[in-house]
Parts: sequence; C-alpha cells; structure tokens
Amino acid sequence: MSDRHFAHWPAHAPRHLWVPETNLYRNVEVSAMRFPGKPLAIFYDTPITYGQFQRETEHLAGYLQQRCGVRKGDRVLLYMQNSPQFMLAYYAILRADAVVVPVNPMNLTGELRHYVSDAGARVAFCSQELLSRMQPLLAEGLAHIVVATYSDYLQVDTDLNVPDFIRAPRVPLGEAGLVAWADALAEALPPGPLTAGPDDLAVMPYTSGTTGHPKGCMHTHRTTMFNTVAGGVWGQANQGSVSLAVLPMFHVTGMQANLNGTIYGGSTVVLLPRWDRDAAATCVQRYRITGFGLITAMMVDFLSNPRLGEYDLSSLRRIGGGGAAMPRALALEAERRFGLKYAEGYGMSETMAATHANPPERPKEQCLGIPIFDVDARVVNPDTLQELPPGETGEIIVHGPQVMLGYWNQPEATAESFVEIDGKRFLRTGDLAQTDDEGYFFFVDRLKRMINAAGFKVWPAEVEAILYQHPAVQEACVIAAQDARRGETVKAVIVLKPGQAGQVSEQQIVEWAHANMAAYKSPRIVEFAQSLPRSGTGKVMWRELQQRENAAP
Repeated sequence: MSDRHFAHWPAHAPRHLWVPETNLYRNVEVSAMRFPGKPLAIFYDTPITYGQFQRETEHLAGYLQQRCGVRKGDRVLLYMQNSPQFMLAYYAILRADAVVVPVNPMNLTGELRHYVSDAGARVAFCSQELLSRMQPLLAEGLAHIVVATYSDYLQVDTDLNVPDFIRAPRVPLGEAGLVAWADALAEALPPGPLTAGPDDLAVMPYTSGTTGHPKGCMHTHRTTMFNTVAGGVWGQANQGSVSLAVLPMFHVTGMQANLNGTIYGGSTVVLLPRWDRDAAATCVQRYRITGFGLITAMMVDFLSNPRLGEYDLSSLRRIGGGGAAMPRALALEAERRFGLKYAEGYGMSETMAATHANPPERPKEQCLGIPIFDVDARVVNPDTLQELPPGETGEIIVHGPQVMLGYWNQPEATAESFVEIDGKRFLRTGDLAQTDDEGYFFFVDRLKRMINAAGFKVWPAEVEAILYQHPAVQEACVIAAQDARRGETVKAVIVLKPGQAGQVSEQQIVEWAHANMAAYKSPRIVEFAQSLPRSGTGKVMWRELQQRENAAP
C-alpha cells in the first residue's frame, strides 16, 4: 500500500474513523431526540421535522410487521423517486429489522420481475405514478404493495414549479394486496423491538455486470454506516449544513450524501424529484443551501441559465459529484461563477459510495481523488496483482470498511470479485487507473464492458439479454457511442433473423427497446449488420465493434 497521498490528507480529518456500531435506525432516534422540531427534509416548501420522521417511520414499520408479516432479514423493495416517502420508507424498513432493496424508478415490469424473484421480496413500497409497472407482480411473488402519493406531503403553498406527477391527487386502490400509504400510516401500529445489529443486512442495492442479470450487493448496517459518517467528516458537514438532493436516492451516492448522511449529522435536505435549474437556484437562495452534487448534464444546464445571476448563491460551500469526470472547461466555469472547485470522487454500489475523494482544500481536475479513511486502494497488474508504480495503468482494487459482504445468492460471482493480498480481502473494481507521484488516482479505462451514460452505469450484457426477446433479433452486441450531452450513449449492433430484413426498421427496434427497459439503458442508436465479428472460439468480438465506433468520424 502506498502512503504518498497522506502528504495531502485534509488537515481537519483523522486518518482513522470511528463510527457507531449500531443499527442505522439509531441515527433517527438520536437526531429526533436532539432536534425534534428541526426540518429534516423540505419538499416544495413543506418541512418534515425529525420528530415527525421518527413517528411516521415507527408507524410504517409497525404496519410492515403486523399487517404484511415482515420479519427480520426480509427484503423489501423501495421503488419511487426522491421524496419524503422514499426517505420514510427506507427507514421504516430498517426499523422493521428488514433489508432495503432500492430500485431505479426508471425500471419497467420485466426488470422489476428479476428484483422480486431474486431478492425473494414479498412486500414493496411503490409510488403512485409507478404502480402500473409493479402491480402485475402481485400475482408473481409480491403479496403487499404500500402505495405512496407524493401530494400527501404538499402541505403548504409554494411558488416553485411542482411537476404534475407530484401534484397528482390520490387515486382509489381496488385490488387486494394494495394499500394506500396514508391508510397504512393512519393505523399507527407500534413496531416490535429493534433487534438487527451492525452485522445484519441493511441495504441491498442491485448492480449489473457482465452476466446480464443485476446482482444484489449485500451491505450490513456496519458497511453502510461507515460512509454515512465518512462523507460528512471529509466534507466538514455540520448541523447547519443544508444539501440539495437532485441525485437519485435509490443510487448509493445520493442515498449516502442526502439521506443517511443528513440524518446522522442532524442537518437538512431540500428535495427535488426532477431536475429543474430554476427551482434548484431558488432553493439555494431560499434555504441557504451549502452544498450539492450535480452530474455533468445538470451542471451544463445550471450554468447556462440566463437568469442565474438573479439568484443569491453565496451560501454554497461545496459542489461536486461522481459517476463521470466533469469536463475541465465546465469545472473552470463553475469555479469562476461560484469561487468553488468542483471536487470529484469514486465509488461503487459494491462499496456503498465513496472509497476515494479529492481533498476539499486540494482537489485535482478530472481526478478520482485519494483513498479515504481506512481504505487500502491499489493499482495492480490485472494478471499478476502486483502493485504498479505511478504512471502505469492497472486495475483498481480496494479494501475498506465500506466494502460489501458479497453478491446475494451469487457465490461464484462473489469469489471472482475478490482477491486476498497481504492477508486483506480486496474488491476487484474492473476499472483501470493510474496514480501520480502524490498518490492521486486517475481513471483511464474499463477492464469490464460498461457504458457510462450521464453517470448511469449500463452493462451491455443486460441490454443484450432484453434485446434477444424481440422476435426479429437473432444477435445483438451493445457498445458505447459518443454523445454530446450524456458523454456516452447506448448503441446496439443487430443481426436480424432470416426473412426479417425490410420487415422491421432500426427505429422500430429503438422504440421497442424504450418500451421494454429503463430509458437510461435503452439503445438510442440501432445499426443493422449482416453478421457480428467472432473470435476463433465463436465469441462475439465486441471490442472490434467498439474500436470501429471510436474511429468513426
């Protein structure tokens, strides 16, 4: 392990981080006891206090246990957008001693089916606008769905632009197995004792990969707690911090920064379920927001707002993000406007967010940062696992307190993802990087096939598996194409079945894909080919297609 980065360690931060060895829900109890009347969340100008949050999570947990039969260790799906209900449902599941399975709200019924069957989930929280996608699964494993209506938490008048799906009134629920959030809450059922400890499962985000089916990353209260605490210590957050939640909470970055970290620190988060540059600027001014994380597309839109100069943004102390490198010109423009350096980080679902971050006082551009507290990260030769010197490209491997136990019911995939070096268990990230002389990490490429579309990870094998369900598709190979706004976008090279040429168009395949998979992973470009290049063993040579695409003018 190199210690070069310690020369630039943040002056305010300890090298070793002590974190509570408790259930995550204890953080709710502590903050609600300390600050019962303080807003935990603000939703289109409606505050939700810490005291209210604790009461409602306990009542929902009681409902899960007494009406839905949820027991310790059960997996419960959480399928909705950034909202008070997402936050409440997350901690209600934990209060019931169960395991949160957060699901991307862009996923469709076919994709949800895998989560239900693989996780063995019988209960789900779902928002009203997404119910039509989840409701068919009541006959396929799910027994109970608690349906949330966002407008239930619009309690004060607001001049903010509230999207129609947020304003929508509650609709009647007729089918057995469905219950309205408000009705579940109104029963005010008390939960049983909190018995899950630090080494019990807490959260299981799913990540895709080379196999085509998403895999559940098993995180305990201990592994999740670490970055819950680490983010605030590294970024010098305190009780006066106010964050803007525009990154989705189903993803570990938004989950840790704006949900778990907020509750642990007793601070406040302002929720925006959909990106809106004027609403974001208004909220910064109105609530004296101190920090936010934006992906590239959001930052472009925010800075290009001709009205930006009309807002008082002087409260901002931190801007940053992750998932994809921020273009240098854009980072410099942000620094010119706000006087703040854009600080990037690096992490995965498998590590419950960050393993690397840029020191706040000394960030580098387009840089993953340095390993954070108690993390041993190395760049190694992928074949020999020997650590490489500065300037040489190798695979990032990480050992740290936030690394998952493994993949749910996937012992082979788990074994392939970990190696033991010097008596430590390291996660193989599949990302290629270099370090510099000061111990900073810089992303170079991917060892595994993956497309980074506007910060969303898209695994080609998963997209290909869905494309094969189209009756006209004989073969499919998914690669990355360059996109001015998204950085990369998804392209599918397809061989049609005999007799299908002229019967189906490339655009029709695009439209079918959009209807059958989440929009971020759906191919935006389809190209028909007579055949796909193959190796001597018959494997599709996807790298050859990718190289052709990269070389195209």
